Amino acid sequence: MRAGLAEHLGSRQVGRVVYGSIIGLALVVAVERHPPAPGVVAVWLLGTAVAVGLAEVYSDVVGAETRARRRVTRPEVVHMTEDAGAVGFGVVFPAVFFLLAAIGMLATGTAFTLAKWSGVGLIGSYGYWGVRLAGGTPAQALVRGALVAVVGAGLVVLKALVH
Repeated sequence: MRAGLAEHLGSRQVGRVVYGSIIGLALVVAVERHPPAPGVVAVWLLGTAVAVGLAEVYSDVVGAETRARRRVTRPEVVHMTEDAGAVGFGVVFPAVFFLLAAIGMLATGTAFTLAKWSGVGLIGSYGYWGVRLAGGTPAQALVRGALVAVVGAGLVVLKALVH
């Protein structure tokens, strides 16, 4: 487990998962006020993950072709698809809580709470590990992790203030 986590934290996908997590968090926060059935939220998260992933691949292909003035190669598309998959994972991650609510293992409100705060925690923990793996002290890492978690929490608070 530790080797797999270390490998993941050293990959390009870290930033993509964080990006996707922010998108998933925004969707969860947006629908919480008038929540649909938990299964519907899970499907929306999955659909959003697919749509954002496809948009990532398409925009990467167009950007690469306009920069390089040539068609992208199959290996380049595979690489772009891997990056898009990481974004999609970040978006769809909270769907697990809504699937559990859909089968009666969690209350819908609990699913929303877990989805929101696990997203904030995920974003903050990636901030922490980014600093630690770049040679920063634990104190510096805690500050960064807390700051980026506050950005995610700000989305939750903004929604609460608007409604």
